[in-house]
Amino acid sequence: MAVAASTEGVSLARVPQSRSLSAVRTWIYCLAALVVLMVAVGGATRLTGSGLSITEWKPVTGAIPPLTEQAWMAEFEKYRQISQYELVNKGMTLSEFKFIYAWEWGHRQLGRLIGLVFFLPLVWFWARGVIKGRLALTVLGIGALGGLQGAIGWIMVASGLEPGMTAVAPIKLALHLTVASIILACLVWVAAGLKDRSDAVRQEAPAGYAPRILVGLILFQIALGGLVAGSKAGLTYNTWPLMDGALVPPASALFVVRPWIENFVDNVILVQFNHRLVAYAIVAFAVWHAWTIHRQAKSSRTAGRATGMAGLALAQMALGIVTLLLAVPLWAGLAHQVFAMAVLAMAVVHARVSTI
Repeated sequence: MAVAASTEGVSLARVPQSRSLSAVRTWIYCLAALVVLMVAVGGATRLTGSGLSITEWKPVTGAIPPLTEQAWMAEFEKYRQISQYELVNKGMTLSEFKFIYAWEWGHRQLGRLIGLVFFLPLVWFWARGVIKGRLALTVLGIGALGGLQGAIGWIMVASGLEPGMTAVAPIKLALHLTVASIILACLVWVAAGLKDRSDAVRQEAPAGYAPRILVGLILFQIALGGLVAGSKAGLTYNTWPLMDGALVPPASALFVVRPWIENFVDNVILVQFNHRLVAYAIVAFAVWHAWTIHRQAKSSRTAGRATGMAGLALAQMALGIVTLLLAVPLWAGLAHQVFAMAVLAMAVVHARVSTI
């Protein structure tokens, strides 16, 4: 009787703890959703040419947009001093400026919102002792990475404000997108690890390192996608599967820039070709992974997730091809970027669950 009572007490004690961790998991998934929204708004900001409309970094006072006509004219005048206006948008009206300003302001405002959604619940959970130890350090690390991301964002914008520049530097845009993706991956990894899966362990099958390799490949592909976006490589060679009439462009075209290492960033032919190659590699690896798991344990949850990942990889490649063939219309460019975040999130869940 004493043993039974003790066991029951432990079981009851676990209920509030389980509910608390469930609340933490929901909070972290909400943060992940906001990060995906941030990536979407960032993509729209880039595709509408709005990213350089705000020429100053004011983390606090910048939260308030211009409220008077005089304030709007002052902001417009600052924009008219940069090269993008002189070389691309000369003659732009104030109403047109307000449109691009709204996209960039919304992007920065969403960043501030994410900061609040991160910090306020963190203080609450920490004060109640729900977040502590290793989990606390992990969450703080993600928060620090988020703060760094804000600085990277400004460094990226500043690169486009330099004389003669009409857009941000591709390598810095790729870094900004990659760090956002890493933050998303970390959030999903932590949230997926907080769910009690003890009852589902019997339905899992050994997956080895393949799920983690898949996550790494997807992150690498997202970085390459950032280079494609930053260099506008998607607006050239809008055919598939051939590039300029060949499956593999000649070396003379792939490495025309000197020194040769700069081709990987500045040569739109090589930038797009690398993005294509890694897409093929991801699809091939995902299909191989699903086939391998099905051979080992066809009815396992692991096999089901692996099959889902193969399907997502194929769908994302198809969407990328459509985006290329249509010369990157706004809807397709955004869909391709946001769906990449969904593929990454699902890959992370697959990798995390496979290690529990």
